[in-house]
Amino acid sequence: MNRGPLGATSDKIPNMRIKAVIFDLDGTITQPFFDFDAIRREMGVPTNAGPILELMEKMTPQQREKTEKILEYHEEKAVAESTLNPGAKETLEELRRRKILIGILTRNKKENAVAVGDKHGLKFDAVVGREDGPVKPDAFGVLHLCERFGIKPQESLVVGDFLFDLLCARSAGAIPVLLKNHHKADEFAKHADFVIENITDLRQIIDGR
Repeated sequence: MNRGPLGATSDKIPNMRIKAVIFDLDGTITQPFFDFDAIRREMGVPTNAGPILELMEKMTPQQREKTEKILEYHEEKAVAESTLNPGAKETLEELRRRKILIGILTRNKKENAVAVGDKHGLKFDAVVGREDGPVKPDAFGVLHLCERFGIKPQESLVVGDFLFDLLCARSAGAIPVLLKNHHKADEFAKHADFVIENITDLRQIIDGR
């Protein structure tokens, strides 16, 4: 099957109008910041032990309190030192001009996502953080945002740079888009309907090109 310039197969071009774009935060809207292997070492767990939030669920209350403080320190630092990915602000402004809704779905806390938006002058229509319900790769966040927006999941793009972004989109029935901005991205491409190298390429997907 032929693949288009965005790495999309020809049968994946949206056949209905895109009404919302749901973005991951770190690595997608902002440039990648977190070194999760270093954070795991600071927490005293093996670097290959798995995702941090899932690890914390298995900890004792005392262990969890300690690791939450470490995680929150790094998350607050990420907000303070955040920089936008190239084209992020311009893309969000273009979506707003087109009256396409903008959602943020993050495993971070909602308040941190809002703080990033405030810092960089970005306007989000809705934000779902980890305190709202099951985190990615669960479909909850995508379904919750689509319900809030009053749209069908297949009328939304879910854009992220990691496997969990694509899996939650697929589970919810939304259109998964991989932002290929790191060396592991090729490992996740098979789970995406579209692969882009710059966030500005979303406009071509929305236009059906």
